[in-house]
Amino acid sequence: MQGRAEHSALLLHDYFSKYLLNLNEYNFIFIVGKRGERLKSAIRNLLIVLLLLIIAAGGGVWYVWNGMKPVEPSGPAVNFTVQKGMGSLEIADLLEKNGIIRSALLFKGYLKWTNEGSKFKAGTYSAAPGATYDNLIARLNAGDVVKKETVVFTIPEGYTAEQIADRLAQAWGKEASVFLSLMDKGEGLKETEILGVPQDQDLRHRLEGYLFPETYELVKESTPQQIVEKLMEELQKKLDGIPDWQTKLKDRGMTLHELMTVASLVEREVVVDSERPIVAGVIYNRLKKGQKLEIDATVQYLLDRQKERLLYKDLEVKSPYNTYRNTGLPPGPICNPGLASIKAALEPEASDYYFYVTKKDGTHTHLFAKTYKEHLVNVKKSQEGAKETSS
Repeated sequence: MQGRAEHSALLLHDYFSKYLLNLNEYNFIFIVGKRGERLKSAIRNLLIVLLLLIIAAGGGVWYVWNGMKPVEPSGPAVNFTVQKGMGSLEIADLLEKNGIIRSALLFKGYLKWTNEGSKFKAGTYSAAPGATYDNLIARLNAGDVVKKETVVFTIPEGYTAEQIADRLAQAWGKEASVFLSLMDKGEGLKETEILGVPQDQDLRHRLEGYLFPETYELVKESTPQQIVEKLMEELQKKLDGIPDWQTKLKDRGMTLHELMTVASLVEREVVVDSERPIVAGVIYNRLKKGQKLEIDATVQYLLDRQKERLLYKDLEVKSPYNTYRNTGLPPGPICNPGLASIKAALEPEASDYYFYVTKKDGTHTHLFAKTYKEHLVNVKKSQEGAKETSS
């Protein structure tokens, strides 16, 4: 019995050594009857599942990696517009639609992972296929929009509405009448209501005086309405920059329209800034006394072209603007004054002067007088100065 047992043991040893276990090649096979077969099948199935999972995971990683790669550069940059209120998910779809990114889904996931997308700014952007996620995000956050073509133009101080209309017509290649019509009516412009521009049939141009002289840069696509309104907005901005201007205006018992009228008279009469408050004071002195202003600039405003010297017949022109015929202020401004003239009209220099005459010595300054007799002396001095200059 012992010999048979030993023989059987040797046979089993040979079997395991030959078929089931090869330690040199690191192959392990465990088979224990029917249970071994089931175990072997289970292990094989598990390995297959694991292999499939590895393949799937690898495919997913490849899909994400490939999808997040920048699109191959092809062609020029593409413009796309982010509308106000558009969310990051819509923007992602927009980028994919325009061929800038490969996958909107992955871009959305990247935004969520990086906690981005809540600060994107509206506007029109330009991006070429090949832009990275981080580059696109940075530009959308910064509002790095396409720079639109602009028009730069300057409105000099003292320009009339007609002169401004001509300047705008040249800048935008339109008819001057398009702009002048807006200045005459002032309809449909919000600033007309904000500034309280009156509607008076005696006004030559309703918006005269409310078109602030400045250098502007506006988008070339701007409409005539937007352009004119921008000039009026600038006036409002400049007024708001004057401390307590509304209180000072109220203390003077004036309307804004009256203030701008006085400022326009100062603008056309004075060249040297330091004299603007003095001339404003002269105007107020005459108004308070009920004396005619007799300002040449109000007559010049009525002429088709400016004259170097007015004739007596010019002073007889029948118009509410003619301050040689009428007392008080004209119906409205005669030009569009600058900030210095507006401040002078708001804070005039107090004096006893009622007259002034321009020196004819080339300095553009004035001689001031309290009485008409003193004024005649100053007129003579001015004429003598002109002779000395010419000689």
